[in-house]
Amino acid sequence: MRTALFRSTAALLAAGGVALLPTAAVAAPTPSPGATPVNRAGTSFLTATPITAGQPVRVDASIGDHLYWSFPATAGQVHEITATVTFPKGRSGASTWTVDVFDGLRRRQACTAGAQTPTVDAKASNVVLGCTLREVRPWAEPWSADPLPGTYVIRLSVIDLPEPDLGAPVDVDLLVGTTADRGASADDGELAAPLVPNTKAGTVLNAVPPVDAEADDEGDPLTDWLPDLGSRWVWTGIGGALAAVAGVFGFAVTRRPRRR
Repeated sequence: MRTALFRSTAALLAAGGVALLPTAAVAAPTPSPGATPVNRAGTSFLTATPITAGQPVRVDASIGDHLYWSFPATAGQVHEITATVTFPKGRSGASTWTVDVFDGLRRRQACTAGAQTPTVDAKASNVVLGCTLREVRPWAEPWSADPLPGTYVIRLSVIDLPEPDLGAPVDVDLLVGTTADRGASADDGELAAPLVPNTKAGTVLNAVPPVDAEADDEGDPLTDWLPDLGSRWVWTGIGGALAAVAGVFGFAVTRRPRRR
């Protein structure tokens, strides 16, 4: 009787677990209604293409390219990134792909779920990558790598493949979804400003700055003929004069007095 009771209880629990499994599973991100698709990608952190959550991305690329996108994140959000790379036929071997996520300080963020670095064989027609980030915190200690509000950068690349497959065309589909948005939490702190990468570090001077004519005329005409102190022959002459003085002084010290 006890054995039959245990078996029936286990069967009921298993059936209940199977029934509850689809409800507990986290749904994959879906594009937002009316979102404008993005058909380009950046090639570095500074040229990352900006996107938003729910905005679908589809680009044509080549195997070996490093593709970059950026998206904003606020406190309380949990983001899930999914990417699908479709291969051409006739690949020569297996390949390993990776999707990495960086915050505004270019700190690599850890993934709590998803196939971040999958490997597929030569017969596979596509590879699916995924990364679920941790919840964005409103503040954190300076030494920690906790995700903070700001701009995040996604990098999709291949890290291992046969050399003959390098440069083959591929189709990339990517989507960033917000699986949770808890808003401001009860943490005692708030980031002063979002962590946004500096994409305008400076300006490039394409032309030589003009010389002030008035400042040029203020030079002393008596010293215009003198060369710059950095010229080689000036320092050679100074060295020769010092060597001559040292030679005369050494001769005066070491010469023998004359006998009368």
